Amino acid sequence: MTQRAPAMFISHGSPMFAVEPGQAGALLTGFGEQFSDVVSVLVISPHWMTRGLELMSAAQPETLHDFGGFPRELYQLQFDAPGSSEIAAQVKAVLENQGIAVGLNAQRGRDHGAWVPMLHLLPDTDLPVFQLSLDMTMDAEALIKLGKALLPLRDQGIAVIASGGLTHNLYEICAPGSPPAEYVQRFQGWVREQVSNRNLSALALPQRYSDDFQRAHPTAEHYLPLLIAMGASDANDHLSVLEGGILHGVLSMESYGWT
Repeated sequence: MTQRAPAMFISHGSPMFAVEPGQAGALLTGFGEQFSDVVSVLVISPHWMTRGLELMSAAQPETLHDFGGFPRELYQLQFDAPGSSEIAAQVKAVLENQGIAVGLNAQRGRDHGAWVPMLHLLPDTDLPVFQLSLDMTMDAEALIKLGKALLPLRDQGIAVIASGGLTHNLYEICAPGSPPAEYVQRFQGWVREQVSNRNLSALALPQRYSDDFQRAHPTAEHYLPLLIAMGASDANDHLSVLEGGILHGVLSMESYGWT
């Protein structure tokens, strides 16, 4: 492996993103060209939350349709990339060597926070794609530390993708085509600035440094993967800002890639 595998934070939006790729989907597909030398993909999603870390180790993870009330076509979609118990064991060893305990889970399937964006990023992949759970007991500092523990995997050809949402206020969803809410635009701009400047202290305490955080994230689980992505990247990386737009007035689809 001569080049680091990418790290990413992906805003995965609504499950409808699977069949309505739009601007964000096209940008992910384009960024997928950076994965030519990757041997495996590790995804963290807020739709698999646990107490203590768990690592998917199934050889062929199931495609979970963990949502309700959407068109029938969504429930027929499958993401058929394999898993890998061997690479899962490799990741487990890397984390435990750095003092981070993690259990293996051979039953867990891939949730939509993982497979929906992967449909656009690597639609025809035969690479193993597996998940690490989001540990709800970890605070911001621990999540950044976890990301830093995952960083060495990139030098082994394992891409690290943290999937969530730059904004995620589902209470304020508007009709398709609605203009972006001002607070969403402000918060998106604030996050982009902190990410560009690698201001981890501000990103770890957004409720202190941004007046818009609480409204953008009534609950924080879709924001927290960004902290893991920041830890899994460093100042040697090239940052790509994927400006995916703002859907339904309030859902920022902005993503970040580090190569």
